[in-house]
Amino acid sequence: MSEESAGLLEGAVPPARNPHLYGHHAAEDFLARSYQSGKGHHAILIEGPEGIGKATLAFRFANHVLSHPDPAMAPDHLADPDLNSPVSRQIASGASHNLLHLARPVDEKTGKTKTAITVDEVRRAGHFFSQTSGTGNWRIVIIDPADDLNRNAANAILKILEEPPRRALFLVLSHAPGKLLPTIRSRCQSLRLSPLGDQDLSTALAGLGMPLDGGKTQEMVLGMSKGSVSQALKLLNYGGTEIISAFDEVIAADGPTARKAMHRLADVLSGKDSEVIFGFFLEHLSDHLIDRARHAALAGDLSTADRQAKLVSDMTEKITIAQAYNLDRKQTILSILDAARR
Repeated sequence: MSEESAGLLEGAVPPARNPHLYGHHAAEDFLARSYQSGKGHHAILIEGPEGIGKATLAFRFANHVLSHPDPAMAPDHLADPDLNSPVSRQIASGASHNLLHLARPVDEKTGKTKTAITVDEVRRAGHFFSQTSGTGNWRIVIIDPADDLNRNAANAILKILEEPPRRALFLVLSHAPGKLLPTIRSRCQSLRLSPLGDQDLSTALAGLGMPLDGGKTQEMVLGMSKGSVSQALKLLNYGGTEIISAFDEVIAADGPTARKAMHRLADVLSGKDSEVIFGFFLEHLSDHLIDRARHAALAGDLSTADRQAKLVSDMTEKITIAQAYNLDRKQTILSILDAARR
């Protein structure tokens, strides 16, 4: 299993092969004009929620730079990549000698994606620059996302950012830039992307062969995906809508009925090949608890607000411990659901 396919959602197009981007025209124009000026920053922090097109934009811009190596001769806009051009074919196949994509690697033993980008991956960047230092070409590194860098890897990236090689460009993606080292953020130019609007999200899904045909399904997908294509795919292709309904049942039920609902939901979330929907559930539960904390705080009930906020950190700690010690996932989920009901 390749690193690309290991992290790709069902129905999605790999960013390196995606010729279309929706809803980020201003960001595209900024990158194109900044590059054309010859004064662009060597490191761009592309930030925003997961699944809104950050990686697609990064590969799109990399294609633009490698297709137009002289900034003064480059157009002032990013065109859809020509998938038949040599540059596009090399990028799509991962064979470009001028582009390095750093992401969480696949564990060769388990076939699963590792939990972090390690320092060994960052060392690939050092090798990449040393191998291409005499070519005179642009050398582009996409870090996808930098949130996944462990501490040693983050420090190693920082050293490269502090003294970047000539004609080097870093495209640093982040879903939560507040979690990055402040020193990394300070060495990047921030480019914030917003969630997609309903029309752009609908167009993106239609482009993936999943048009929204109206009715309750469309209303639910647009309302719950929060402008994220990846969230919409989890709702449509991974049973996300059913998971949310099952969770609502758990919260609303009492006594034996609640226990049965909890066990049904835990069975689904702890089943085989449930990683994607389990992560989706944890995000939804976290949002649910944060919303309860916010409503309690606005109502002046600070003790309840504090208790709900603490549940979020407790949930994260339980999941971390369960994963570290390979504890039974179903029991962990039941414990989390029980706490969320209080």
